[in-house]
Amino acid sequence: MGFAILSKTHIQRQFNAFFNCIVAGDTDGPISLLITTMNLPLLCTYLFSIFVLLATPGPVVALVTGTAARHGSRRAFNTVLGTHGASLVLIALAVLMLVGLVTISQLSLRIAALVGCLYIGYGAWRGLRTAPAQHVAPMQQGGIVQGFLVGVSNPKDILFFAALFPQFISVTPHLSTSLLLLSLLWIAFDFCVMACYILAVRRWVNGVQQQQWAMASQYLLLLMALVGAGYNLRELF
Repeated sequence: MGFAILSKTHIQRQFNAFFNCIVAGDTDGPISLLITTMNLPLLCTYLFSIFVLLATPGPVVALVTGTAARHGSRRAFNTVLGTHGASLVLIALAVLMLVGLVTISQLSLRIAALVGCLYIGYGAWRGLRTAPAQHVAPMQQGGIVQGFLVGVSNPKDILFFAALFPQFISVTPHLSTSLLLLSLLWIAFDFCVMACYILAVRRWVNGVQQQQWAMASQYLLLLMALVGAGYNLRELF
């Protein structure tokens, strides 16, 4: 799948050096390499890629904005924390694939993406069953747990971390430094983009519009789940 940016032996050696560095408490090496040996064109490509990926409306954006409209900023930011945890899990899986400890086939990726679509669609269907006009207390949406589950099952993120993320691991000569840098940049960009969405919803969408936005986000989630499921089924068969 094009993961051979660095040889497997070199990657495994750098992966072991990462843990030795932690045990020894030596951070001067990685910091120095981060400053002096960074591949800036590759880094800029990575920044552009994750910005486009994160800013493009998807299941996570729909969930976060819908939560902000229905339950407020605090629960929406808790949802973002959950999606951050999911991103770190997917990053860890990508690294395990790089060092050869985990092998994931294209078929497995498609099945995982399909399962993710089904989960997202089910969550959207449950959300749509809430009817504010009937004076029924709305079902709790978002939060750390749901944010994590939607993030880790997001087909867009699954394919990105499996197929594209490893292509940027040579942004520095050391796997440990590259992994730390790429992970921190992802989390920082993810938080900033989601914070902008949350603040926009809370600042410019008020009252009845927030309820309408919350319902619209559920319809958007359901639509994306159906489209994603259809696409992955076509790729499978």
